[in-house]
Amino acid sequence: MQLGDIRNPTDRNKLILAAALGLIAIVFLWWTFFGFGSSSPKVSSRPANQPTPGAAPRRPVTAPAQSVVELKESDPEQLQPVVYRPSSVSVPEASRNIFIYYEKPQAPIAIPSVPTPTPTPVPPVLLASLSPANVYAGTGEFTLEISGDKLTPQLRVVIDNNEMPTRYKNAQQLSAKVPGAVIASPGTRTVMLRSGDATLYSNSAMLNVAAPPAPNYSYIGIIGTPKFIDTAIVQDKGNKEVLNVQRGDLLGGRFRVTSISEKEVVVIDSNLRVKHTLPMITQGDRGNPMARPTPRVESEDDEP
Repeated sequence: MQLGDIRNPTDRNKLILAAALGLIAIVFLWWTFFGFGSSSPKVSSRPANQPTPGAAPRRPVTAPAQSVVELKESDPEQLQPVVYRPSSVSVPEASRNIFIYYEKPQAPIAIPSVPTPTPTPVPPVLLASLSPANVYAGTGEFTLEISGDKLTPQLRVVIDNNEMPTRYKNAQQLSAKVPGAVIASPGTRTVMLRSGDATLYSNSAMLNVAAPPAPNYSYIGIIGTPKFIDTAIVQDKGNKEVLNVQRGDLLGGRFRVTSISEKEVVVIDSNLRVKHTLPMITQGDRGNPMARPTPRVESEDDEP
């Protein structure tokens, strides 16, 4: 192989260029592997390989710690404080809380409002007492005496909203005639004083009407005579004693017999003048044997 002639300018230039390229290659290789000592070797960063499924996890590769000399010779602009900003972990809220359930609100309890009572005005007339305050039903007409205060002639005695004939005595006393129809039945009667135009009125009082005592006897039979003087057969309800009574007789020392018939016996209370009726008591269709009159024997027939 024949080398080029160095005396030829063209060959000489080619040799010079080849030598220069070789020198440059040697310098580049030296800088790559060994460096020149003034600058620290640069570490090329490359992205970490993603782990493949099923492969064993690789240990993280840590960069070698730099020496004090290298830190002093490094660029000051690259030395900056590291600011760590931790990222907040946002957890989505649960769509439904299983520990919370709906409770139906309770209906408010209505507290009844009690209206304030209106004070009753004081009557301009005072009714203090009644005399008598207790009477028996059916005793007939009687006089009712009323005591009070601030009484005037314009006032009338009112019993169950019915005006009674009233007599004015003085500013503390009035009297009224009460007919028997007002006390015909037992119960209570409301008594008050009131003027005709209702401008004057009094408080109210109660008149008690009690049931009169009744005879404790039962009418069980009758005995007839030719002269029609009937005899009633009565029985005491207490001791079961049987008595024969006629018109005008007293039962129990108080009730006088006034009428005797086959249906009833009429007696009158001698103290209260109240009439009572004792109906005949029968036993079945036959009646009480004592109620059947005994036939009287006019004469005895003696046969020889």
